[in-house]
Amino acid sequence: MQKKVTVVGAGNVGATAAQRLAEKALCDVCLVDIVEGVPQGKALDLMEAAPIERHDSRIVGTNRYADSTDSDIVIVTAGIARKPGMSRDDLIATNMKIVRQVVTEAVRHSPHAILIVVSNPLDAMCHVAFEASGFPRERVVGMAGVLDAARFRAFIAMELEVSADNVHASVLGGHGDTMVPLPRYSTVAGVPITELIPEERIAALVERTRQGGAEIVQLLKTGSAYYAPASAAVEMTEAILRDRKKILPCAAYLDGEYGIRGLFMGVPVKLGAGGIEQIIALKLTETEMAALKQSAASVAELLAVMKRLGAS
Repeated sequence: MQKKVTVVGAGNVGATAAQRLAEKALCDVCLVDIVEGVPQGKALDLMEAAPIERHDSRIVGTNRYADSTDSDIVIVTAGIARKPGMSRDDLIATNMKIVRQVVTEAVRHSPHAILIVVSNPLDAMCHVAFEASGFPRERVVGMAGVLDAARFRAFIAMELEVSADNVHASVLGGHGDTMVPLPRYSTVAGVPITELIPEERIAALVERTRQGGAEIVQLLKTGSAYYAPASAAVEMTEAILRDRKKILPCAAYLDGEYGIRGLFMGVPVKLGAGGIEQIIALKLTETEMAALKQSAASVAELLAVMKRLGAS
């Protein structure tokens, strides 16, 4: 039987994810959005491309969660971007409400699904999804590290003028300015980049990775990144649907790993049919661990804001 993936949110990230899922022939896709006509129109457009792209995936656009019934995976991209004059608290309050509603509806129709959260602020929205779903932690995973690592890999490949396929990179922590790229664990054809790139250039690449999303927003002026975020979500989806046991950096709920408890943080995990099947423990230096703890403190601050907003 063909696998089924629901993508909630038919904006740029969601629609691009639906396109890539279909064109890789990974699954049938249900594209859900509250705006009438938008998911239907985008789904129809994608179906009309199918004869050219030579795939037989079925793509349905809908405003009804009933059409998402029995999905194997639900990718949550719904939410709003921060607008001029909007405070961080306003953004969090709005997206908390959206993600909670989306997840509640989605899991009602797909109680055995695995949730991949893409909505921002990512680490905080993972907590909302975790609580709203009632799922075990293995079945709620955030898309951040795959994207952040891909950006780091791209910058390393550009710096060294080598194939991006030869580059592997590791990024831990929250999805934002406090993320922790790990040059020691980042390699080109197995050679650590610390042996290939001067220290000051590595520092510049690390900082560019931290600001990767902001750089694109600044260039686009009226939008944010969506090609790479969609690709990251699809890579995670493929690892789960095909039970690849692939090691990817993802936001996972930590319960003592890395000395952190009760937070979603970016760490290497093994993704397979069961979702997060293992959290990989890397040996960190004191400096790296301190940076990870600082990142955890930033995520904890977001949770404190959510708790306050929920009580108000």
